[in-house]
Amino acid sequence: MNLVFLCLLILSKKVLEVRYTEIPPVIDGSIEEIWQKADSACDFVQNMPYEKCPPSDETVVYLLQDANNLYVAFRCWTKNTKPVKQMTTNDDAVVFYIDPFGSKTTAYFFTVYISGLYNDGLILDDNRSRDESWDGVWNYAVKSYDDRYEVEIKIPFKSIRYKKGLSEWGINFKRYISANQESDYWIEVTQKEGNLVSKYGTLKNINPRSTGYYFEFYPEGFFRSDKVGTDSAVTKFSGSLNLKWDITPQTTLNATAFPDFAQIESDPFTLNLSQYETYLSERRPFFIEGFEIFRMAEFGEGKGFFSPLRIFYSRRIGKSINNEVVPIIGGLKLTSKSEKLNYGIFGAYTDELKNGDTLIEPKKGFGVVRAKIGVLQNSDLGFLLSGMAVNSDTYNYAIGLDGVYRSGPNQLVMQGAYSERNNKKGFAFTSGFMGFTKNFLTLSSAQFIQDSFDVRDIGYVPWVGMKKFMLFTGPYKTYPKGFLKNLRTGVGGALIQNPREGNWSKFWFFWFNPNLRNNWGGNLKLETGPYYEADTSFLFRCVNLSIWGNGAKYNIWFGGNVNYSFNYSRNFLAYQASTWHGFYWTIMPRISLNLDSYSWIEWDTTNTIISIWPVATPRLDFTITPTMTFGIFNEFVFTTPGTDFGKTEYLTNRFGFLFSYNFKPKSWLYIALNDYRMQDETHRLKVQNQIGAIKVKYLLYF
Repeated sequence: MNLVFLCLLILSKKVLEVRYTEIPPVIDGSIEEIWQKADSACDFVQNMPYEKCPPSDETVVYLLQDANNLYVAFRCWTKNTKPVKQMTTNDDAVVFYIDPFGSKTTAYFFTVYISGLYNDGLILDDNRSRDESWDGVWNYAVKSYDDRYEVEIKIPFKSIRYKKGLSEWGINFKRYISANQESDYWIEVTQKEGNLVSKYGTLKNINPRSTGYYFEFYPEGFFRSDKVGTDSAVTKFSGSLNLKWDITPQTTLNATAFPDFAQIESDPFTLNLSQYETYLSERRPFFIEGFEIFRMAEFGEGKGFFSPLRIFYSRRIGKSINNEVVPIIGGLKLTSKSEKLNYGIFGAYTDELKNGDTLIEPKKGFGVVRAKIGVLQNSDLGFLLSGMAVNSDTYNYAIGLDGVYRSGPNQLVMQGAYSERNNKKGFAFTSGFMGFTKNFLTLSSAQFIQDSFDVRDIGYVPWVGMKKFMLFTGPYKTYPKGFLKNLRTGVGGALIQNPREGNWSKFWFFWFNPNLRNNWGGNLKLETGPYYEADTSFLFRCVNLSIWGNGAKYNIWFGGNVNYSFNYSRNFLAYQASTWHGFYWTIMPRISLNLDSYSWIEWDTTNTIISIWPVATPRLDFTITPTMTFGIFNEFVFTTPGTDFGKTEYLTNRFGFLFSYNFKPKSWLYIALNDYRMQDETHRLKVQNQIGAIKVKYLLYF
């Protein structure tokens, strides 16, 4: 059986032909007779947990098109595995991937769960990262039977961007079987490489015939009640306007006027004991959508050995100052994607922020220009210009050049940037390499940032003045059978000259990273070496341990870090530690509990614990229907002097809930509440601000 399966894989060309139909299929979750004229994909290959093995159950996919739409149908047999259907993202699911640009680096994905939940987004950097902010107009239906479930999908050509005249698109399919934590792909995907866009199969004879493109118009209404301290609540109604126009199949214009992001959850509490600013992830939809164009080339998510030059950091626009948000007057964004050339132009203008007659933040204009061209099949060269101006004397801009070479799982990234801020000029460079030689992995990076490099008003490059070189190497081994799925281990070293230091720090590290067949795993990293920081010489040492596990109804993670380094919060050299622990648990169908918990521990110079900072954020989510959800959370922040837990103080409390209803494509109703309290001089929690908001986002398109 396995020999026959292997022969079929070798002989398979992995090419599908999309066939034209005059009669569109009914999207109801039942594969009717019309689908029998379609070409089909059926020879799926297991990726997890057993690489290159036959799937536990058979999957068949059909494709059709008419003048305006692409149709996809999945028939997923369940003869050997019982599907999990609990209205969470751990359910059985199918995913459809297409690269309509012929880029071999970027693709759309459409996910449908057996419970009726759905997701969509973009695969970026040849599957090194993804953008789930893209929200498309498409339809689907799913229906369960005794021995199978069936999914039908309808994707209007007007809702996606594609290269006009391109008759062959990249394509792949995935099926996830939750009971086995099994991932099966049509195109073989190895655990080392992942689902590379550059290795997708071919969809032939695709021919969109629709004329005209979507013009999307989003009027938004807000009803807000804001309360600061003991002041009376201030109630106001406001509105904003957003629009999106697909000018061509490849080019899109987005605009916003007076946006309000009251429904966005607050940033989590973090105790920062370093000399560098905390990086905050973008949460606002207007800035998230299309972010992949307005950034320099990176390795992707979770690659901590490489520090990118973020010369455009969107959190600088409409930032929060002392819990007051700088108002955004408007923003404009033009983006275009094609087989080889991607470009984007972005502009935004913010209003001034005052406290009485005191000016806190002046009016500012922001602008970004980005161009990226594809070379050598799936590699890129790019240019990025970002800037901010108040007037001719107060400004900040940066020009960056970047390139990335990709070959399978191997990558080489290089970035260089020049900055000027109020007549102060500087230069920065960073590069990184990740490569495999058979079962051997090598990681390396180099960084040089001049003291005068400054992008504080437009970007995030806080380690000004740093020079750094790092090299890691060791075996990376995957195992086809047994309890161990893969193992990465090795040794490395680094040279660092910290800002304002004349001496070079040197340290070595050991890495041990096993991943088990049952989706449990861990990571151990040991570091030590002579270090120079804050005009202090010392022996740096650090132990970092993480453990995690995933199942059909749970995710668990915990770990900790202990290091001997400089505490910038208290301005002395001592031990410090942090821990993290949490879980995601499906209590019952539709209801899930999530807990994120952290703690920071500080020692003094006599190795005595002087402070413990515990933080816990439980969250309960209720999925009412696939399009209607309700979430409630509370963030508790405490501090304990030394180890005297009887004197633990309740520092802050942040409570919030969000009800969201996706009542039609890209149309939403939000009801949100955020309540933030801080301990006052009487050790009681006092209201700092309260925001209640009702927001309606309605899509009009033609």
